[in-house]
Amino acid sequence: MLNAIEFRLMQAGDLDQVVALEQQAFSHPWSRKLYLDALTSYECWMMLVEGEHVGHGVISQVLDEAHLLNIAVAVEQQGRGLGLQLLEHLMQRATERGCVECFLELRASNQSAYRLYERFGFNEIGRRRDYYPTVGGHEDALVMVCTLFAD
Repeated sequence: MLNAIEFRLMQAGDLDQVVALEQQAFSHPWSRKLYLDALTSYECWMMLVEGEHVGHGVISQVLDEAHLLNIAVAVEQQGRGLGLQLLEHLMQRATERGCVECFLELRASNQSAYRLYERFGFNEIGRRRDYYPTVGGHEDALVMVCTLFAD
């Protein structure tokens, strides 16, 4: 069991850590500039375990819809349930802000993320052909949605 999990809003001073984790976790990570822009437009959250940055996530809101734009957990921390806890926090925030559903896209090859979202209650509703860049070309994105319920 993990102790002392804490969530706080991301700040510009966190970007070195955030970008480093992104580069470790993803083949095509978000850039520092993209995160800097996100800080002024979206809710960007840090997940800390005993004060150590182990993950982060970004959600946007359009009327009563949330969009999960990014979620990342440090590679060495994966498989411990942190992704689900981070997702639960982000969805709770969306619900608190009046959102009734949440959309996301993910790489078709990312089966671990797919299982995480499915476990939370997301359902696949579509596919965007050649949406994500890959080393050798492009990859489809799966579009998923989840209905959010207030506690």
